[in-house]
Amino acid sequence: MNAPARPRLPAPPPARDELALAVDRAAGARPVGGNRLEHHPDSPRALDTMLERIAAARRSVHLENYIVRDDATGRRFAAALAERARAGVRVRVLYDAFGSLGTSRRYWRALARAGVDVRAFHPLVSRHPFDAISRDHRKLLVTDGTWAMVGGLCIGDEWAGDPRRGRRPWRDTMVAVWGPAAAALDRAFARIWETAGPPLPPDELAADPAPCGAATARVVAGAPRRARVYRAMQLLAAAAVERLWITDAYLIPPAPLYASLVDAARSGVDVRLLVPGVSDLPVLRDLTRIGYRDLLRAGVRIFEYQGPMLHAKTTVVDRRWARVGSTNLNVSSLLTNYELDLLAEGEELSEALAAQFRRDLAASCEIVLQPRRLRLPPRLVPAPGPEADRPHRRSGYELGAVAVVTLRRVAGGLRRTLALTAALASAGLGALLLLFPRVMGTVLAVATFGLALGFGLYGLERRRAPGADDDG
Repeated sequence: MNAPARPRLPAPPPARDELALAVDRAAGARPVGGNRLEHHPDSPRALDTMLERIAAARRSVHLENYIVRDDATGRRFAAALAERARAGVRVRVLYDAFGSLGTSRRYWRALARAGVDVRAFHPLVSRHPFDAISRDHRKLLVTDGTWAMVGGLCIGDEWAGDPRRGRRPWRDTMVAVWGPAAAALDRAFARIWETAGPPLPPDELAADPAPCGAATARVVAGAPRRARVYRAMQLLAAAAVERLWITDAYLIPPAPLYASLVDAARSGVDVRLLVPGVSDLPVLRDLTRIGYRDLLRAGVRIFEYQGPMLHAKTTVVDRRWARVGSTNLNVSSLLTNYELDLLAEGEELSEALAAQFRRDLAASCEIVLQPRRLRLPPRLVPAPGPEADRPHRRSGYELGAVAVVTLRRVAGGLRRTLALTAALASAGLGALLLLFPRVMGTVLAVATFGLALGFGLYGLERRRAPGADDDG
């Protein structure tokens, strides 16, 4: 007698990728598949590629950048943008009012006369003084809604270099994007464009590029108080198993992220940090060095890049995750600025970034820990090739940065300097309060009431403004 047939059990549900889901929620971004990504670690070549794509645009050009300089490089971009505007292409330029403070009004007026729609993000003189804290630090170019380039590169001669004067370009990283993620980047531009004036017309965002590759990407649009990249980085650092390689121009991680790096290294993850050896902001460079000792004790390897300024902001986690964008791992970028990053999933971009990281290490010095001090060993052997063998002649700006760092070292280090400055300032304030109690009390009272009035007016305006707490 035949046994009764067993009932067919339902197929098990597909395995959920818990880490990817957590990253999606933390970053406030959904995965977009079907993209082709191209790594651009050569700043002059990246600038040339951007100019080529602007010249080839037929419908729209959307350029957003923290710094647009009125120098040779900036004028090349101005000419390309003006030519497209005169040809009937819709050209929009959004620049940060603080980052581009040195750019002349004549530069922007010439673009506007050519038909380019130019907007400044958060002008320094406005009815909203507290908006000055939040800057548009993003770097983005989108053409026709189907191609985009995102990363850390600004529009200026520092990134182009000057071979005739022996000045090598700053080392930066961009990623070119073809496919649906390019349209997502264009929508990110449209949202912040609307914060500075009327929105884009709907038909300007009508592009729907077809899938053209295998890469999955998330467009992480950082906004004040949202901490999207911050939360995503903490998750990825906690989930790293094999490697966590970070390149950052101004690395001063908040305490929780700093602890994540320490914990990852102590658990056996290969944690490496690549930072500039000479910075355009020497104070930030010194602040980065304050945390070296504890990181080194935990097993983190730290490298300082030798040569021109290292301005890239990238992260490689295992062989799966890769981040390229405008976000530096410090409080300003993570919590107060508008930033834009591409978080890609897959081996293609992560391996390209890892290979570039190794090339950069060959032109870097590793910081090693000794019982009583940090020692910078002799320079490592440069990677083969003309760029490694060719000396870099520092500009006056970079030489000034070196001089400031040297003076700070001679003075005995940043910790002592900050402690002594704070002690003297506190003693001076206390003495003034004792000697002139009425005058100082009045000054402090007026300053306090002024702050209260400013915060009150700001709060009322934010409450009345529709959608004030949205991302914009």
